Amino acid sequence: MTHPPEKRAGVEETDLTGTTALVTGSTSGIGRGAALALGRLGADVVVHGRDDAAGAELVDELTASGSDARFVRADFSDVGAVRGLADEVRAETDELDLLVNNAGGFFREARLTGLGVEYTFHVNHLSPYLLTAELLDHLAPEARVVTTASDAHRGVTLDLDSVASIEDYSGWTAYQRSKLANVQFAFELAKRLSDRDSKVTSNALHPGAIPGSGFTRFLPTPLSQGAKLLNAVPGVTSVTDGAAALVYLAISDRVDGVSGRYFSKQRPATPSQAARYPEAQRRLWQRSAELLGIDEPLTVD
Repeated sequence: MTHPPEKRAGVEETDLTGTTALVTGSTSGIGRGAALALGRLGADVVVHGRDDAAGAELVDELTASGSDARFVRADFSDVGAVRGLADEVRAETDELDLLVNNAGGFFREARLTGLGVEYTFHVNHLSPYLLTAELLDHLAPEARVVTTASDAHRGVTLDLDSVASIEDYSGWTAYQRSKLANVQFAFELAKRLSDRDSKVTSNALHPGAIPGSGFTRFLPTPLSQGAKLLNAVPGVTSVTDGAAALVYLAISDRVDGVSGRYFSKQRPATPSQAARYPEAQRRLWQRSAELLGIDEPLTVD
């Protein structure tokens, strides 16, 4: 019998009654598993995705478990849609205890968004950055922000001039750079919150290599076919394990007060040197605000 994510995370006795969570990218994969786990533990859940039918189905499942759930559709390549998501969260909830920045993907096609920014970087990093910025004043005093990154961030650096170009595009490299940005963002957010004596925490995680998550449909054909075979290999991370990693960081008392850390599944890990470089974290934060045309959140004096 397969244990649910909350059991695998060791939090199955946690009572989340009165807690509100936003889980982006929660209509499929590990986001869906995490949303259901939070709902079973009593949390009210804001479901996000682009598929109305999948969103409605998940809301029905959450409601059946006793969760007050709602679905908000938002395309993460659209700045207005992300702002609309934040507006609806503010309008429909008193405050947010959990912000799980999980939405993202791997994209083969080279293209720019309406901002003139490479699509993968925009969807995987700029939109979580914007959403978090828009919701900072709506976070509960001890809220947790959890960002899904990946060990794919290792082995690359982030040239912030290149994010406005699709010259010599590589889908895999673009994905790696966006995941590096996720780690740098989580660390810089933690630092800036700490500087304000805030008890809100920010951490990033690698949920594991998850063939069953749907991610592999975006890979080049040989890699995609090989990844499908991994479903039958013992030890490969399952969707349930990936969801458990999200749930662990979101609610486990074992990480109370922990911030500015990177986790591999449910264990603390050391990210790449490029991810740990404070100046790179600061530049990414500032450049992201410039690309979005917004005031820099949590400005440093």
